[in-house]
Amino acid sequence: MKLPVYLYGHPVLRNISKDIDKDYPELQKLVADMYETMYASEGVGLAAPQIGRNDRIVVIDADPLGEHFPECAGRKFTLINPVIEILDGEKVTRDEGCLSLPGLSEAVPRVEHIRLKWVDENFEPHEEEISGFLARVVQHECDHLEGKLYIDHVSLIRKQLIRGKLHNIMDGKTRCGYPVKYAPKKKK
Repeated sequence: MKLPVYLYGHPVLRNISKDIDKDYPELQKLVADMYETMYASEGVGLAAPQIGRNDRIVVIDADPLGEHFPECAGRKFTLINPVIEILDGEKVTRDEGCLSLPGLSEAVPRVEHIRLKWVDENFEPHEEEISGFLARVVQHECDHLEGKLYIDHVSLIRKQLIRGKLHNIMDGKTRCGYPVKYAPKKKK
């Protein structure tokens, strides 16, 4: 089932998500719905806060990026309770976009070498060193679990320059080709 993607300004995107356990109700269905939502929205990753849940669940299918970033080829995985450890390396700046910030992209500095620990949807543990653009995708999605958005990593000047676009998203003036949930209207 396609779920609405929560857009910038919705408070759920700024909350810190909680770990889940094996007893999480209907986890397999939720993961399937998250993949369906991500594909219908033409994304390569989706975190649970983006569908209104502050649970530590992320789905990623970076394979569409594989032509330009070989480390992404064939990479599809579900991250439950992920933990990122930043390894060595300088930050590299590349453009990022987000389903919760439609129509925007900004240059974001991130490290390109991380260690990732997680369990999958069957609660099997995994640990892997990830590099390149795939590390960026993972960091971007895991930021959502900490209540962060990619625009939190850009300069104050850039935030000022996109302020009008951000207000349009919050005010429901941005249209998408996928189901969305706008921020609640402020009471006057």
